[in-house]
Amino acid sequence: MTLVPRLIAAARLGLTAVIIAACGTSSSYLSSTGSTVTLMAGWEQHFTLEWTAEPESEGARRVSGYVYNRHGEYALNVRLLAQALDPAGAVVGQRIAWVPGGVNGFGRAYFTVAHLPAADKYSVTVWDYTWLQSDDSRR
Repeated sequence: MTLVPRLIAAARLGLTAVIIAACGTSSSYLSSTGSTVTLMAGWEQHFTLEWTAEPESEGARRVSGYVYNRHGEYALNVRLLAQALDPAGAVVGQRIAWVPGGVNGFGRAYFTVAHLPAADKYSVTVWDYTWLQSDDSRR
């Protein structure tokens, strides 16, 4: 291997290391701290949640229910954060899950967040979403 391809390979390796260090892993992007419960401030103005926590196999719990869209636009890429909390309110487990198919404007969609640890109480919030914007310029 000549010098130029070696330098290019070394530069690519170094750039990859810098990108990984700057961005973190994909799992760190999908995690929440105990105090961060959403990426979308004011989500409560657009959505309401109705859910229950039920036993799963091996002591785990499943949170399932409906997310209601009170906004007239279709919400896609909707993710929810479900947290298992101890008696003091500290997070003992959490998962972020997609709402399959999004939520129609003024509609509702079913969701399930599986494999949460058994806990005294649970919390569910809208983690993030995207409004489907239509292009009205073709009219």
